[in-house]
Amino acid sequence: MGRLTLALVGLSIAASLLIVPVIGAETAAVVVPKEKTMLWNDTDFVGWKRFLPDASQNVDDTWSIADGVLRCMGRPVGYMRTETSYADYHLHVEWRWPAAPGNNGVLVHMSGQDVVWPRSLECQLASGSAGDFWVIGGFEHAEHAKGGQRVQGRRVVKLHDSSERPLGEWNQYDILCKDDWVVVLVNGVLQNVATQCSDKSGKICLQSEGAPIEYRNVWIEPLE
Repeated sequence: MGRLTLALVGLSIAASLLIVPVIGAETAAVVVPKEKTMLWNDTDFVGWKRFLPDASQNVDDTWSIADGVLRCMGRPVGYMRTETSYADYHLHVEWRWPAAPGNNGVLVHMSGQDVVWPRSLECQLASGSAGDFWVIGGFEHAEHAKGGQRVQGRRVVKLHDSSERPLGEWNQYDILCKDDWVVVLVNGVLQNVATQCSDKSGKICLQSEGAPIEYRNVWIEPLE
């Protein structure tokens, strides 16, 4: 049995034993995926909104597409997000640093207004720190709330040493969201678990936060 399968089994069993009230959860219509779906279609930005806090800035200068790869310049800061809110899913994202290592992240359970930064849980992509969690805008989960050696301000440090690949190679993020749990694997290695999350659903964001980054194979599928 592979690492991802083991994580799914453990998550499903544990989540079924928890009944936790939702605080500040997304109130709009929420989609629970019924089949594997490409969130980004390799061609355009259908289904996504690109947001920069300064409306005078041209989003095409920050986000572009070439040869089936989604390219982000990293500046100005902002994000692109799904127009749909999701719950209970397996999100897969592949990324690489085309030039120099930098900072970025994937936001899950995003809700509220488009601002930098919106209420959400950040699954960190910063080079060397992929797998860390950051709570944003009042989002909370049990591991952060109770403190401890892995908690540094809004950050919860990953469980193991970096499992990222060398600069220029593609990495894989698998983010499992089930009920009030979020589990992240980096290149198949379980790196973090958040339980009793205050929000169980929301939009998905890819950040623009400092350095050029590329994405591909962004898809979502149901957890079974």
